[in-house]
Amino acid sequence: MGRGTVLAETVHIVGGGLAGSEAAWQAAAHARVVLHEMRPVRGTDAHRTDGLAELVCSNSLRSDDRENNAVGLLHEEMRRAGSLVLRAADAHRLPAGGALAVDRHGFSAEITAALAGHPNIEIRREEISELPPDWQSVIVATGPLTSPALAEFIRTLTDTEALSFFDAIAPIVHRESIDMGTAWMQSRYDKGDGADYVNCPLDEAQYRAFVEALLNGEKTEFKDWEKSTPYFEGCLPVEVMASRGFDTLRYGPMKPVGLRDPRRDVRPFAVVQLRQDNALGTLWNMVGFQTKLKHAEQIRIFRMIPGLENASFARLGGLHRNTFINSPHLLDAQLRLKARPSLRFAGQITGVEGYVESAAIGLIAGRFAAGMIEPPPPTTALGALLAHITGGAEADTFQPMNVNFGLFPELAGARGRDRKKAMSHRALADLEKWLSEK
Repeated sequence: MGRGTVLAETVHIVGGGLAGSEAAWQAAAHARVVLHEMRPVRGTDAHRTDGLAELVCSNSLRSDDRENNAVGLLHEEMRRAGSLVLRAADAHRLPAGGALAVDRHGFSAEITAALAGHPNIEIRREEISELPPDWQSVIVATGPLTSPALAEFIRTLTDTEALSFFDAIAPIVHRESIDMGTAWMQSRYDKGDGADYVNCPLDEAQYRAFVEALLNGEKTEFKDWEKSTPYFEGCLPVEVMASRGFDTLRYGPMKPVGLRDPRRDVRPFAVVQLRQDNALGTLWNMVGFQTKLKHAEQIRIFRMIPGLENASFARLGGLHRNTFINSPHLLDAQLRLKARPSLRFAGQITGVEGYVESAAIGLIAGRFAAGMIEPPPPTTALGALLAHITGGAEADTFQPMNVNFGLFPELAGARGRDRKKAMSHRALADLEKWLSEK
């Protein structure tokens, strides 16, 4: 298809999160697009605004190291592929060491404005409970919070039960309420600007009391049908991590390595880190502290942390149920539903985990829907993710997955610490060839 050619048929995209927004942007280069977003007509348990591409769990898009980290490589590939999500992320970047964190409101506002102003995109604020048969090209990108009616329609259409898991949201603290006489600014190993995180130190006695409080705190009750639903291992509630052993947290999100309390010139026994959440620096996110504790318990227990004794919370943590389909069983290599090829899926509902991965699958789905049918090479981060969810994983044991170098084909002769760098260089070279063929 020549550049600038517009398809006769309209691409309908259901869901205005990161995946749907990216899919719309990519498809609109060659097709007319209708983007259907149910907010604010119908809200969700996690969203707070009606902005497109709203970030709800964290403002971090994780590591931006393209040579040694698979998600950093994915960032770079998406930039080179003209990603709207990465363009907005770079424009609204916040200090976060080696991570790509963004001002969530500016990020969402830029994406909303770009899509609303595109001549080939129409945004309709409405809930879609089922997919009309006369829609010849559809991308479902409703994410983990798919409305019950549409989820039921998809279950009926696929003749299979949707898989599901729980995801939890971390609290956000007002910066002015943090006691900086106790806490200090430092990035782990002094990465980035060296002082991108607020660090709250705990000694052994304080850590022990904190873990005990997490274990005994009153938690959100599950409904009977929810009790068999597993958590995603990459986003466990902090109290679930604490239940796995005394040292689990201090070897995980509360690890003190690479940090030193400047007042006592010692490494703390454990540390709670907070990451900047908005451009003004007034809101800070408790890193790794997603939780299912009840709100009153969160306030009581998190104020046990030194430096947060008088913490004022802009948002407390929460819990919501995520759903995803068994993509290796249901989808073909172009993300089409085998039982209904006019329908594609994109984003977290396909079984990728993370904001960046969700947007990446949206990017690929949008290109497919607009007639660009050659998939990205499996040696790229984009291609490795696509291959994983469309056949690389076992359908019987399929679970959500972040991008990682274990999904890439091995590179002969690459060993040790140079392996990731070599695989990244190969990926970007292969990506450029793929992009030049479009």
